[in-house]
Amino acid sequence: MKFLRNLTDKQAPLFEKGGKLEFFYPLYEAMDTFNFTPGKVTGNAPHVRDALDLKRLMMTVVIALFPAILIGLWNVGYQVNAALAPGAVPEGWRAAVIGAMGLGFSPENVLACFAQGVLYFLPIFIVTFAVGGGIEVLFAMFNKHEVNEGFFVTGFLIPLILPPTLPLWQVALATAFGVIIGKEAFGGTGMNIFNPALVARAFLYFAYPAQNSGEKVWTPLIAEKTVDGFSGATLLARVAEEVPNEAGNAYQTAISGMSINDDPVSWFDAFMGSIPGSIGETSTLACLIGAAVLIVTGVASWRIMVAMLGGGLAMTLLLNTVGSQTNEMMNLPFHWHFVIGGFAFGMVFMATEPVTGAYTQLGKYIYGAGIGVMAILVRVVNPAFPEGVMLAILFMNLIAPLIDHVIVSKHISRRVARSAV
Repeated sequence: MKFLRNLTDKQAPLFEKGGKLEFFYPLYEAMDTFNFTPGKVTGNAPHVRDALDLKRLMMTVVIALFPAILIGLWNVGYQVNAALAPGAVPEGWRAAVIGAMGLGFSPENVLACFAQGVLYFLPIFIVTFAVGGGIEVLFAMFNKHEVNEGFFVTGFLIPLILPPTLPLWQVALATAFGVIIGKEAFGGTGMNIFNPALVARAFLYFAYPAQNSGEKVWTPLIAEKTVDGFSGATLLARVAEEVPNEAGNAYQTAISGMSINDDPVSWFDAFMGSIPGSIGETSTLACLIGAAVLIVTGVASWRIMVAMLGGGLAMTLLLNTVGSQTNEMMNLPFHWHFVIGGFAFGMVFMATEPVTGAYTQLGKYIYGAGIGVMAILVRVVNPAFPEGVMLAILFMNLIAPLIDHVIVSKHISRRVARSAV
């Protein structure tokens, strides 16, 4: 490490002010702070010192994401291998790689499922970081400021909220849109009012709905030519499309009808994450493990998580009480809402983003509850959008500053009144 430190220091004059490569200083600084702690620190009072800086905060979030990543990789491979007909020989470069590794295509082979999942996830991950990281560096060089670590977490989040079979050019386009429109247009890291990852996802959802909603969401490309009648719809979409029966419990029919190789999906399957869906959103267990990490380290607000859970539960109970003979989503209980779609993932990793959420303590409760209520409301009432978490978080991102403004204004008014007395 000392050799690398000395080598980096020798190159510093080239990139510092007046050097031949001054334009590329943000790139040099990014590599330097990635390998080492920043060399400039405050030396005098009254600065508050804390071990938690932006880099460590981002790394903590990435660590919390690892359970979702690992289970997501396994699940992608599991869904692909389980969808293959017995004895079928899939086509494509992924199949060639798996064949060369001698792992086979059995869903019972955990290592084979992981390998299959990596081959779907890695291209999306590389494209996301290449496009998003490149845009981040370019904006830093032209605006003459340091490269922030803000995209680091976004680069992990975007692949996890996308379908594994999404074309890579759409991944690149969505990433560019999310970074430029969702963040850089507002001034960069710490200035954005919308979650950049969700902006990218919303762009795909409305620009290319065929690949991001409905029956084409989850149809493994490797299995298209070998699986007869394999349906790619997610469990949430299946329930939303189900027609109520006389008993008023058609959601049970939809859930029991969601099967691969004639294996019906149980609530436990959905909780563990062995169902079709976006790469990192299927496992509620993984999300809860990530939530524990974020809460213990103080990185994410437990108030927002609890409020979103409570808001979703309250709205679900209200809709269940009203009921419906034409919309079966009205009868879906909350314990199913919680484990299908992106409710848990959005609650833990999206709603709690500190930049776009509410800052005041009371505001966090209102903000989280608003997301929970709206997410269930969009899921149930609007059949065109079976997943409402994304839209709910983006809407509450928009009004979070208003919530804080009202609360702070009330506090100031009360203090003024007390001081007058």
